[in-house]
Amino acid sequence: MRLPDIDPQALSDDQQKLYDTLMGRPEVKALGLVGPFGVWMHAPNTGAAMSRLGAQVRFATTLPAAVSEVAICTTGAFYRSEFEFAAHRTLALAAGVGEAQLDRLAAGEDPGFEGDEAAAHTVATELLADHAISDATYADAQSRFGDQGVVELVTTIGYYVAISLTLNGFAVALPDHMTPPF
Repeated sequence: MRLPDIDPQALSDDQQKLYDTLMGRPEVKALGLVGPFGVWMHAPNTGAAMSRLGAQVRFATTLPAAVSEVAICTTGAFYRSEFEFAAHRTLALAAGVGEAQLDRLAAGEDPGFEGDEAAAHTVATELLADHAISDATYADAQSRFGDQGVVELVTTIGYYVAISLTLNGFAVALPDHMTPPF
């Protein structure tokens, strides 16, 4: 990683507040300040805002977990963000997303998602590649997820764009327990 590790014994007041908040997240409790969390400690006010948004899109939307994870993995694959894809591949599998489909997504192939997962993948793919959603794709997503769900889906994709770019920009390495996906 391009940034030095943070010493939890030498934190500023803002860093301590963020650290305390982050330690309440299950993934940080389990793995420590890996991924974007270690980066955020260098800009704790930004990190606090990102952490709040991340908690919202991860744990408090109306979207089924598989739909969210497909959108997240599609974003991670688009940006070739190893940490992002590897971390969320595990979560996607736990949410019921097919392993072969995730392998194809990582390989840059058509993953063959179906139903709601296909809708999430198409929304993410169009936003990432075309910077817009076609009318047909929007209508399909809106009929599946409703207005609130589409807002949550687009926000989730946007948040994970920021996360993927953060991870790539600071060359955040995979922890030893993660397998490189690309």
